[in-house]
Amino acid sequence: MILALCAALSVQGATITTEVCVYGESAAGVMAAIQSARLGKKTLLVSKNTHVGGMATSGLTATDINRQDQVGGLAAEFYGRIWDYYIQPEVWRNQTREEFMESSKKRTFSGKNDARQIQWVYESGVAERIMKDMLAEAGVEVLYNAPLDLNKGATVRKGKIRKMQLLDGTTVKAKMFLDCSYEGDLMAAAGVSHIIGRESTEHYGEDMAGIRKFHFIPTSPYLNGESGELIPYVAPEMYGPLGSADHRTQAYCYRVTLTDDAENMIPIEKPADYNPALYEIVIRRFAMEPDLELKNIITFTPMPNRKTDTNHLDFFGASTGYAEGDYATRERMEQEHKNYAVGMLWCLGHDERVPEHIRKEMLRWGWPKDEFVENGGFPYQIYVREARRMVGEKVMTQHNVQRTDRIPVEHSVGIGTYMMDCHYVSYVAGDGGVIVEGGIFTNTKPYAIDYYSLTPKRGECGNLLVPVCLSASHVAYTTIRMEPTYMILGQSAAVAAVQAIDSKCAVQDVDYPTLRAKLEELGQLLTPSSKKVQHTQKVAR
Repeated sequence: MILALCAALSVQGATITTEVCVYGESAAGVMAAIQSARLGKKTLLVSKNTHVGGMATSGLTATDINRQDQVGGLAAEFYGRIWDYYIQPEVWRNQTREEFMESSKKRTFSGKNDARQIQWVYESGVAERIMKDMLAEAGVEVLYNAPLDLNKGATVRKGKIRKMQLLDGTTVKAKMFLDCSYEGDLMAAAGVSHIIGRESTEHYGEDMAGIRKFHFIPTSPYLNGESGELIPYVAPEMYGPLGSADHRTQAYCYRVTLTDDAENMIPIEKPADYNPALYEIVIRRFAMEPDLELKNIITFTPMPNRKTDTNHLDFFGASTGYAEGDYATRERMEQEHKNYAVGMLWCLGHDERVPEHIRKEMLRWGWPKDEFVENGGFPYQIYVREARRMVGEKVMTQHNVQRTDRIPVEHSVGIGTYMMDCHYVSYVAGDGGVIVEGGIFTNTKPYAIDYYSLTPKRGECGNLLVPVCLSASHVAYTTIRMEPTYMILGQSAAVAAVQAIDSKCAVQDVDYPTLRAKLEELGQLLTPSSKKVQHTQKVAR
């Protein structure tokens, strides 16, 4: 059904009129489109590629969900459908469900909840099929291969987006728009206030803000000796005082899927432009710490059917400029990140400076034949951990996500639970070695996310909601930026968009008590609890 709708809609130069337009195929975009359509609105989901689900269907399948009891609504329904799929014995091709769940315990908090009948670890292809089923059941129209025209993306008159222009000349007119892209392209095209990078500690009074030393590696930053050419992507010096603002973002990567099932494996080949200098710091770590294991370099979280969600192939210092780049720039940077990831895996399996026990372990793994088939087993979506962030009617800050008892959120549309998690920004030469700069890894308690952090400033744009590149400081965004949280916020944004249409008002003027009542009716959880709630009911689906 979806592909048929896509074929009917994707006529170059056509004008499409709808009620709700969701731009961005992320998990937030999928949930927003489903919810809008279920509430009776004609809904268009615009995907810039041939997929839906973003990172949630492109390798990030060890869901960042350490408090499943705080996840409700459509997100819980999605994870319930994951449960329903994997409860079937016939889908387990090379291991049993019990064997997998035992292997998953240490990495994903058991990976499931029996009482609620939800499971949050899965295979990418399975998740995308489920999302497409949900979209089709709701009657969502999906337009594939339809990136925004970055130069003429939005026509705004009298504080509203009147139309959206796609790169192939297609025009979309809608009453309400939701920017669910990872980059915030529609938001930027509409002229909405936003920021890229890190605020200073003084900006919002956050002690974790700005440039920050996190760790020190006692090795030379130079390729040879104590001077000369720096190791690639090592900055020559700290680029500002500690705590000061800058334009850099945390590292991006690909969350690759690997398998040790020989019958389902494609070998990892050496990249054509392999550059061993990119991995010099990792190689030197082995010399300094000979007892390192492979899991100390990259993490393999078990996924069903002997696959992994592989993390920490982070390309430090290489994400700057992606968010505001044109498509050619982004494509080049994506290829660089792919080369880095594949090169790292090849290095760990073949470079003779890598300890033999690590090489032996790495060579067990390869690309899965049955995932990302059109891309040789490599995921299609780069992990944009942070890009633009709106500066909206309300800005979520460190105080809202860490000090919830002192600075509560008044207009909750969802709950965040994950730790503040900022992967390193860059390596810097200094202090007689290499400084690892930018990391934040600090626990939080469950916190509410304010509706007005999804809305632009009053008067800037009255028919746009932004649940992914929402209004948050860099510090707060490090915890909000998780896929289940995006799903929650996408659903809530859609309910607000429908209410704004029905009330004929701007998104900033939506009646919050009415919105809250509808969200609760739909199963959205809005009141954070520091104590784990023992759910006994099956999630509605």
